Amino acid sequence: MEHTPPGRPKGLAPYLAAWDPSPVTTTDPLPAAPGTALGAVLDRPDTAPAHGGPLPPLWHWLYFLDWPEQRRLGADGHPADGPFLPPVPDRRRMIAGGRAEFAAPLLAGAPARRTSAVVGTEVKHGRTGEMVFVTVRHEISQEGTVRVVEEQDVVYRSGEDARRRTRFGLDTADAPPAKAPWAEVLRPTPTLLFRFSALTANAHRIHYDTPYCQDVEGYPGLVVHGPLLVLLMLELVREHAPERTVRSLSYRLREPLFVGEQLVAAGEPVTESGAEGDPAGAELRIASRREERHASARVTFG
Repeated sequence: MEHTPPGRPKGLAPYLAAWDPSPVTTTDPLPAAPGTALGAVLDRPDTAPAHGGPLPPLWHWLYFLDWPEQRRLGADGHPADGPFLPPVPDRRRMIAGGRAEFAAPLLAGAPARRTSAVVGTEVKHGRTGEMVFVTVRHEISQEGTVRVVEEQDVVYRSGEDARRRTRFGLDTADAPPAKAPWAEVLRPTPTLLFRFSALTANAHRIHYDTPYCQDVEGYPGLVVHGPLLVLLMLELVREHAPERTVRSLSYRLREPLFVGEQLVAAGEPVTESGAEGDPAGAELRIASRREERHASARVTFG
């Protein structure tokens, strides 16, 4: 039986009772250089946005970054405090999914303004205990017009998930071929994760510190970034439907994928029920030999 330490509230809900963070507004000049760097990391330098050109969907993740002082980082590499980090003890963080609407593309080299706010909190009970779901909404504008609205669902757990040490394996065999018209194969390496961490100011040790992953977090190897998996799915649209404009996106991160495992980014265009002609959107997913859906996404076209 689990016992609550003396003086500690029972359950996670009491920690959120008085938590009401204020919105935060930041600005960024959106220089083209980070986009150029991500194009190189994805081995697609020819598709990187030039100065004044449109950023691909979700490439704003390279901007509005937070670089806290080193002394403000926790033992896991994440910031120990921040405006949208819930006051949960022994906090463990994971991105669960999100949604975005693109009224117009953001332009590289044009100053942008982002207003962020917590729009939802919920305590849920799973097989491994309580989890806090926090939804953060971002509105990004250029020239006084909101161009991108994004919501991100972040899960926080208090303490360790003991099941993680026995739940996940590591399968480095080739992934089975994807039965989809769009497919790209990739085997993530530590170098890829390191470069993506640098581009997104992500110091979480699960992406670069193998002993920490195995000894503290209970993972069999370095964890591939969830946002990187989402961007790899969206690259399928840029590669196979370059003439289409993404107007909305929803994605879910389901199971972690580890360095050394081969992934397949797969997708197919979809039409509305009963409709003919050009596709209305696309269904996307990340698979491996071990899992059919590490991540999934759906996009709609303009």
